[in-house]
Amino acid sequence: MSRRFSGDPGGAPNRSSNRAADLAGRGFAAVFRGLKAVRPGRPIHPRGISLVGELTLTGSAGRAAAGLPAASGVAWLDDTGTRQVRGRFSRSVGLPEDLPDILGLALRTSGASGDPGVSGARDLDAFGDSADVGDVLFASTGWGLPGRFMLVPKLDVGTAKFTTLMPYKGSNGPVLLGLRTLSLPGRATGRADTGGNFRESLATGDWTLALSYTTPAGRWVQAGVLHLRAAAPESPDTARAGTAGGDTASGDTVIRFDPLKHPLPGAGTYAWTRRLRERSYRAARRPAARIIGAPDPTGLTAANANAATRRRASADERNTMSTVTQVFNSPASAVWKVIADGWLYSGWVVGASRIRDVDARWPEVGALLHHSVGAWPLLINDSTKVTAVEPERRLELIARGWPVGEAKVVITLEDLGEQCRVTIIEDAVRGPGLAVPKALRDPVITVRNRETLNRLELMAAGGAGA
Repeated sequence: MSRRFSGDPGGAPNRSSNRAADLAGRGFAAVFRGLKAVRPGRPIHPRGISLVGELTLTGSAGRAAAGLPAASGVAWLDDTGTRQVRGRFSRSVGLPEDLPDILGLALRTSGASGDPGVSGARDLDAFGDSADVGDVLFASTGWGLPGRFMLVPKLDVGTAKFTTLMPYKGSNGPVLLGLRTLSLPGRATGRADTGGNFRESLATGDWTLALSYTTPAGRWVQAGVLHLRAAAPESPDTARAGTAGGDTASGDTVIRFDPLKHPLPGAGTYAWTRRLRERSYRAARRPAARIIGAPDPTGLTAANANAATRRRASADERNTMSTVTQVFNSPASAVWKVIADGWLYSGWVVGASRIRDVDARWPEVGALLHHSVGAWPLLINDSTKVTAVEPERRLELIARGWPVGEAKVVITLEDLGEQCRVTIIEDAVRGPGLAVPKALRDPVITVRNRETLNRLELMAAGGAGA
């Protein structure tokens, strides 16, 4: 076993391991390229929660005093002190949040210890990509053998165990890291979501985890305690200054965690682990082609774009997206009343079967409408978000329905006095729906939106709406 992990280039088992890892790495990269085609921004871990906190390590001296094995063989673990931490919690596949998913927890930690509350302590934001930081990636797995090397989908974050899956190279041999929850914020239900209770609870209290280490077949030894809580949302300027392709959703982080670029201080990596990861990381980080509805790389958002620019964009959208137009025998104000009442959404939008919740500020920019799509009992819970609005004239939405994907929808109203012309422009922007050839998906969207307009006209004529 020691020779297998020794990194000795002359060892036959090592050459075999490297060849196998290289083949597996090529296979993973091919999968990532396929995922990138349908999910350009983040092919995995599409949504997450940005975290900050502190990691307190007992060090070799503290473990020896407690009667535990003293030296781990990794200097970073054997030092005593408190380190600042940035993190991101996410669901790997991005399945609907009422389904189990492989949970991910990425951490960026400083290499030198210090008290974050002491003046002069180094700020992780200040040295971002410097050599003084290390990135560690954890995923939900089992805890014993062989489970610690197997991914395990979980729905309850409180019972989930996380490991690095692949070992680090310590001075005494391979070292695997693991995390398990000690306590959750008081308001947390334990449900592992990235857009609901768990995110909100992290703004009110700490998620406390025990950091442990082990050899591949050994017993876990606790090495420290990690406290995490929600970070303040990234500002637009910070988001634009972040790594290309960073996720700038509210509450998320622009940091891209990379354990190959930012190795854990004092810990080596094995050649076979690098071969497994490198190609996949390159495929995942490759800049994506611009698609309709994707964020503008200049940082111009729907919230601050002026109306004239949006009208010019509308002409381009008509040429590239499915477009349906109908003249209603109702004024624009009556039609807008239906659109502006989020609770009526499932009454006129084909495919939306029920409404679960509506933000009080709907349809302002950023407001969410939580709906279910499909037919009972095969329902998927997801949401629709307002990205731009001109009251009684234009509404732009991103409608989500994972695992099918996301669509950009633009609804425009042209006032004709006692009548109005209503247009719906729509196309897939992310997810498996993009894999369907445009020549096939456009007719389906067109037929559906014709019925959507028919329903909307009947509701407006009947006086529905707030």
